Amino acid sequence: MVSTELLELLKRHEGFRSKPYLCSQGYVTIGYGRNLDTVGITEEEAYTMLVHDCYRAVRELDKYQWFNKLDDVRQDAMVNFMFNVGAGTFRQFKKMIAALEVGDYKEAAAQLLDSRYAKQVGKRANEVAYMLEHGLYLD
Repeated sequence: MVSTELLELLKRHEGFRSKPYLCSQGYVTIGYGRNLDTVGITEEEAYTMLVHDCYRAVRELDKYQWFNKLDDVRQDAMVNFMFNVGAGTFRQFKKMIAALEVGDYKEAAAQLLDSRYAKQVGKRANEVAYMLEHGLYLD
């Protein structure tokens, strides 16, 4: 069993870093001394991070009044997009956002596809645009 005292000692000795860094031995490390080069992360840890990152995307989207008026599929499409591009890039999609504000999902999808993003991610953009336009998941 790992004691609270041990965890606090390790936290104090390792220190917390939210971004990867090179430790004294030259390994890519994150958090409280997690060696990403030799230990990496488990799928369960990656899943936990995925869930947290989705919630972060939702919190960003909650800043837009139209977001909570979307059906579940269109919300998922927007969370997927925000997750992928981040809030700064998301804000640059002004025409898509304007179309979403008035419920013009066909135009929102067209604006998403008429972008460098769509060229970069290909199938992902096509699927997100389909979800936006039709309010359905691809099978």
